[in-house]
Amino acid sequence: MNVLDITENSVRAGASLISISVDVDEEADRLTIVIEDNGCGMTREQVEHVEDPFYTTRTTRKVGLGIPFYKMAALSTGGEFSIESQPGKGTRVVTSFGLSHIDRMPLGDINGTIHTLITFNTNIDFVYSYSFNGKSFTLDTRQFRQILDGVPLDNPEVSRYIKEFLDENKQETDGGKQI
Repeated sequence: MNVLDITENSVRAGASLISISVDVDEEADRLTIVIEDNGCGMTREQVEHVEDPFYTTRTTRKVGLGIPFYKMAALSTGGEFSIESQPGKGTRVVTSFGLSHIDRMPLGDINGTIHTLITFNTNIDFVYSYSFNGKSFTLDTRQFRQILDGVPLDNPEVSRYIKEFLDENKQETDGGKQI
């Protein structure tokens, strides 16, 4: 859910390209997630405030808990959190978690999250990379768009193919291991 929440920030920031990278390294006992976009970015002052749960630029609510919860989740496992942003260039959020730490929340259905992001935001391109102990795969919607020649990503057949692509490649990469 944290990945979905942070990525939705990128959507609201007007990004046309969002990259999500998940790297599982059992030997290093690390789960690293990088979310990067080319959205409107933030000023240095906004970046300084974004970790404050009582700061938000949204008008629909008075608190912004996504980034503070995500940071707390990482730090509570001995991990790290960083956010870099430049106005007009975009934002990069890097989070690492202690993979075997008892307080690390499961990654959950990351394929479902990526599938949902792609099919509900068809005007945005996504590059999703998943790595497990050095084996990896990448899904790039720009490549799909070239092949599909105008068929939208939320077309039921295309949506089903994207889900199958994610599931099959994750299975090949990590053997179906629950992270």
